[in-house]
Amino acid sequence: MRIAVAQINPTVGDINGNTDLIVSATGRAREAAADLVVFPELAVCGYPPKDLLCRADFLDAVEAGLDRIRAATTEIAVLVGAPVRGDDGGLFNAAVLLRDRRVAGRVAKTLLPEYDVFDERRYFAPGAAQPPLTLRDLRLGVTVCEDIWNIGGVTGIPPYPVDPVKELADRGVDLFINLSASPYHLRKQRQRLEVVGAVAARYSRPVLYVNQIGGNDDLVFDGASFLTDSRGRVVLQGLSFETDFWVFSFHDINTLPVLEAKPEEGPSSVYRALVLGLADYLRKTGFRKAVVGLSGGIDSAVTAALAVAALGAENVLGVSMPSRYSSRSSLEDARELARRLGIEFRVLPIDVHFQSFLDQFNPDGRPRLDVAEENIQARLRGMILMFISNREGYLVLSTGNKSEMAVGYTTLYGDMAGGLAVLADVPKTMVYELAALVNREGEVIPPSIIRKAPSAELRPGQVDQDSLPPYPVLDGILKAYIEEGCSVSQIVKQGYAEPVVRRVVAMVDRAEYKRRQAPPGLKVTSKAFGPGRRFPIAQRWTP
Repeated sequence: MRIAVAQINPTVGDINGNTDLIVSATGRAREAAADLVVFPELAVCGYPPKDLLCRADFLDAVEAGLDRIRAATTEIAVLVGAPVRGDDGGLFNAAVLLRDRRVAGRVAKTLLPEYDVFDERRYFAPGAAQPPLTLRDLRLGVTVCEDIWNIGGVTGIPPYPVDPVKELADRGVDLFINLSASPYHLRKQRQRLEVVGAVAARYSRPVLYVNQIGGNDDLVFDGASFLTDSRGRVVLQGLSFETDFWVFSFHDINTLPVLEAKPEEGPSSVYRALVLGLADYLRKTGFRKAVVGLSGGIDSAVTAALAVAALGAENVLGVSMPSRYSSRSSLEDARELARRLGIEFRVLPIDVHFQSFLDQFNPDGRPRLDVAEENIQARLRGMILMFISNREGYLVLSTGNKSEMAVGYTTLYGDMAGGLAVLADVPKTMVYELAALVNREGEVIPPSIIRKAPSAELRPGQVDQDSLPPYPVLDGILKAYIEEGCSVSQIVKQGYAEPVVRRVVAMVDRAEYKRRQAPPGLKVTSKAFGPGRRFPIAQRWTP
């Protein structure tokens, strides 16, 4: 039996568009003489649909989409993910098998994750034990995403009381198929390979893992679908961060050459995730161009470079907004960056507007160099960028990184203003790594930007390290506290000074109110700020 893999990029809620993608790929699979074509989890409606699943009209549209797909299954079978209403009124996250213009089978997801960004029990009922689906005498053990992750000692996820994979194996399976919408973060593909390989080896059966690609809000899906043989070795590997389509024969699986599976990791995978997430965020929200405030610093430089890679130079505008505290070199660095990127560049000084605030609030019209005066400069810049956005149709990209967002080294309604925070989950130390990656093929980002000490330039002689620990120290503490969930004492045991740790942790907790008002950011680490980290604002817990 020949099986096609369709690694597609669905858009949440675009049921007609997603259905078009599925029907088109089905036709391509038929032309390739495939007997079955497999799509990702919830491919019909896109993932994650969130509270759209609470709307009856949305579910009606999904059913109409499934009817269109079913009508396209002459001489081919389709296995596709969709939300499906049960006879008892419950809703299931299901894999639907369509064949010969009819529904030939259905498998409901059993394990519904409720950690990090996942909240599936809010919407779905868990499926019960189900037999394998049969197609051309082949017994298919079909699972949906989380169902395959319940394998002890591999995932770090607390074990579920039931194991859908074992239940299927006990009934007899020739091939396991897993439909996934598994979002990217650093080292995620390595985890998938370990989990799926362990399942294949434990049950001595090959496993086909099919993942979606694309950006949907804060989540980026990297695809990288793959097939293992019955010993858990990868024999076919799909593309990462790109749509893909490939066909294989079931009877050839255990004779295919074993691939050296080297998942793309580190800054290169983060770069590709950010480019894809940024491009899809604009495309799927209806924007075509973006504006970036260019300060002459490394964060705005990397943001602009990512925007050019995602949208093309002709669709990116850079704006420098110098004040009396901006160095001449910062303006020239911003100008040179824009020239090298090939983007439009404007200079819009803010000092006249800044002085109007001094005249109104300071009796002598002179600066007092306090935080109010620092922040109003950032807010003036945010207002200018939003004016350009409203008048000319640009999406504002805010440039703050994860380190700054964590400790509140940002200004509400100032540098936090925007429609998307591209670097919100990228630690400052990794921003430098991304800059080095951008410059690998040539000096796109001027070296002077990379070398200069980070500074907000909101008062004379200001540098970040006046207020923060050195970024390597800060990022180490933040990773331990935010991503690893370590206590203060555990972080201190890693070699950090206790007063510094306590200060950083307190800053993180105090800044929750700021992050709650931040634009969405693209998730690239195992624990990002946003839907996957829900902490109260009004609270007094001290770790």
